[in-house]
Amino acid sequence: MPRLRKRSISLSGHATSLALEPEFWEALSAMAAARAMSLAGLIVDIDAGRADRPLASACRVAALAWARNGG
Repeated sequence: MPRLRKRSISLSGHATSLALEPEFWEALSAMAAARAMSLAGLIVDIDAGRADRPLASACRVAALAWARNGG
């Protein structure tokens, strides 16, 4: 099983860290590039729409949905 890779991100002015598997970071990076935005900007968007779901879970679900829809 791949190790989690942790990154620091600023959300609403607060520093936080997000740990995801490398495959999810790759998918999120591709998703951000396809939308012509930064990875940090994409995660801010995901954070804004995640409701009560933990941020890491919301990022995984967003990456999965994007991949299922053909990227």
